[in-house]
Amino acid sequence: MEIALYLIPVTLGSTEIDQVLPSYNHDIIMGIRHFIVENIRSARRFLRQVDREFPIDDSEFYEIGKHADERLFSQYLQALRDGKPMGVISEAGCPAVADPGADIVAIAQRQNLRVIPLVGPSSMIMAVMGSGLNGQSFAFNGYLPVDTADRAKKLKALETRAWNEHQTQLFIETPYRNLKMFQTLLATLRPQTRMCIAAGITTEDEYIHTHTIAEWKKIQLPDLSKVPAIFLINK
Repeated sequence: MEIALYLIPVTLGSTEIDQVLPSYNHDIIMGIRHFIVENIRSARRFLRQVDREFPIDDSEFYEIGKHADERLFSQYLQALRDGKPMGVISEAGCPAVADPGADIVAIAQRQNLRVIPLVGPSSMIMAVMGSGLNGQSFAFNGYLPVDTADRAKKLKALETRAWNEHQTQLFIETPYRNLKMFQTLLATLRPQTRMCIAAGITTEDEYIHTHTIAEWKKIQLPDLSKVPAIFLINK
């Protein structure tokens, strides 16, 4: 295998590995012993799911979660500089997309280290695919403001951009606030604006539906308080 920083996607929920990840990923993962991860415990669990025989105890893990010291990130890549392949593992989906792994990739790129993204599920791309909204031009906006007034202002700005540029706008929310987000969307956006809710993608709880705001007001939303969701809007 090539000496590189491999960006290793993981499942988006309790989905069987072989349903969403190619066997090629397994072969690459089995050749890596140095991992930069968002959370060590979940990364170890993922590696066991990939292969029960994976040598966890012979592997090194470097954590880049919320409380990690970014000043150490460059040091984490030393094994790669020494000629050993490394892997980046996120909590869900693809590393470096709405994920602290982006900081590691940025360092690797600045230092001309080889970076290889592996194939895997991207909730954002799959949401666009399933939405029926414009997939030619779209933008991911991450989390919106928590304050109600600021959130409404941001939503109106995104709606204006969607209508003026016909650009699909994507954003996410912490699962326990999904219902609050939904209610704010109904109260803020134009009745004609189309909105897709894409939740639990690739899992048994998958829910992908697109309606106008006026139509959503007549629909009983399922319980999404524990399900990761992406909201998409366009004209």
